[in-house]
Amino acid sequence: MEIMIRDAGPGDIPVILGMLDGCVEWLTAQGRTGQWGSKPLSENPKVAESVARDMEAGDAFIAEADGVPAGTLTLTDAPGAYLSHLPPPGEPERYIHWLASDRRFKGHGVGSTLLAHAAETTRRAGISLLRVDCYAGDDGKLVRYYENNGFLRTETYTGKDDWPGQVLARRV
Repeated sequence: MEIMIRDAGPGDIPVILGMLDGCVEWLTAQGRTGQWGSKPLSENPKVAESVARDMEAGDAFIAEADGVPAGTLTLTDAPGAYLSHLPPPGEPERYIHWLASDRRFKGHGVGSTLLAHAAETTRRAGISLLRVDCYAGDDGKLVRYYENNGFLRTETYTGKDDWPGQVLARRV
């Protein structure tokens, strides 16, 4: 399977929301609703607005596996406003938003390919800090996934409704 990364645009928002909905469905089937709940994210207008806002503020990418959209990731220059209480890193950074993959491609390295692309894009921009935040609850698998892709834990935080979060960073 060949994975190619392409730039995403506003026309890809339905594809991105579909991937997010697929992740919610997959997590819900495992009884893991703490991360994104159990309702399709596409039904929440704030999610679509956030995806569009991040896409406009930064660079969005679609990973295609043999020509089929299989994953997505957006890079901006800062974390979301929900992390405004954390101290800034004190240097330029690129920040990952909306990493998701179509569950049909689970285990094919789509997410890792997107993370490697984000690291290379960040490095080529002359920036050495790449950060991301994620759900840190349940079994901690998501935090370990990022660690397995070269990220180190930095700050922990508690979001809305006691949502456990973890910020991770990678030098590129």
